[in-house]
Amino acid sequence: MPTQDQARVADELTTVIAQLQRRLRTASASAQGALTPSQVSVLGRIGSEGPATTAALARAEIVRPQSMRMTLVALEERGLVARSPHPTDGRQVVFSLTEAGVRLRGTGRRARRGWLAEVIGTELSAEDQRRLTEALGILQRLVKA
Repeated sequence: MPTQDQARVADELTTVIAQLQRRLRTASASAQGALTPSQVSVLGRIGSEGPATTAALARAEIVRPQSMRMTLVALEERGLVARSPHPTDGRQVVFSLTEAGVRLRGTGRRARRGWLAEVIGTELSAEDQRRLTEALGILQRLVKA
């Protein structure tokens, strides 16, 4: 059972991470147009994990297949994803990023990284930057646990 201090740190960490995610989303919003967070997440997943079926994306994003279909239709209408026949199952299709989807995904990533790098450089002392670098290793261990 966690101690009170561990529970407090967990609460504060959860809050700070959520706030950071919102700030990063805001930084990339203008670069990525009017995409919803779900659409951005699906673009990122397809971009990093490769082409996928609607069902696989729904499972990975923890949404119903019907919701994923709506997300994919919106992305397809914007020319950001394209469908193609599944290589082994003729009943299914797979979605992959188009060139426009790849470009848009890169634009958002550059905007987020640019904002964060600038804030780190202007708001944190050299010592704070060193401590943040050390904290990354700790956070990575938490993610892998």
